[in-house]
Amino acid sequence: MRVLLVEDDDLVGGAVRRSLEREGYAVDWVRDGAAARSIPFDEQYGVIILDLGLPRVDGEALLAEWRGKGLKAPVIIMTARDALDDRVRGLDLGADDYVVKPFAFEELDARIRAVTRRSQGGELKTLSNGVLTLNPATHEVEVRGADGTSSEVSLTAREFSLLQALLERPGAVLSRAALEQRIYSWHDEVDSNAVEFLIHSLRKKIGSDQVKNVRGAGWKVPRQS
Repeated sequence: MRVLLVEDDDLVGGAVRRSLEREGYAVDWVRDGAAARSIPFDEQYGVIILDLGLPRVDGEALLAEWRGKGLKAPVIIMTARDALDDRVRGLDLGADDYVVKPFAFEELDARIRAVTRRSQGGELKTLSNGVLTLNPATHEVEVRGADGTSSEVSLTAREFSLLQALLERPGAVLSRAALEQRIYSWHDEVDSNAVEFLIHSLRKKIGSDQVKNVRGAGWKVPRQS
């Protein structure tokens, strides 16, 4: 899942970005409110993490502007402002949740899962094409064998993100650019064959016939019965 982080503190922003990337999120980090104004309308984000004390444009003003323009992405406010009035005002402006600094990363991760569940109608849906089953909440992946039994496989964070993107639409072809958009953030230096390398590694773990190449178009997971 792609995350927009709007935070001006280098120490906090760096720690949050590293922690999220370890969990497989692709994180785009912006350090001031003015620079963040149009970004959620140019990219598709699963969640936005927003500090309030931003330079140039305050986080509250930014959130109100986003919601006024129809932004639907879930927003989690991340701030040192812990007064009740601040929390209530942030929620009234359209925030989906609120985390007060300092916080444990596990709390932020849990809040991301919670707002994502709510945005998807109450649960993080298990994805399956009949052979592959992926659970976004637990990061578990199972492969059903020819004998009907299933075995769990261990994937890296990026392998998991790539497979999740493909399993969201079994049978649909995703291009290299579409996959890169899902699994890499702005600051990543992406080699021209990075997606091919991930797919090669993924196939070794789940079976070479589970990710199909469509020449000149991209890749897909096949529909199964």
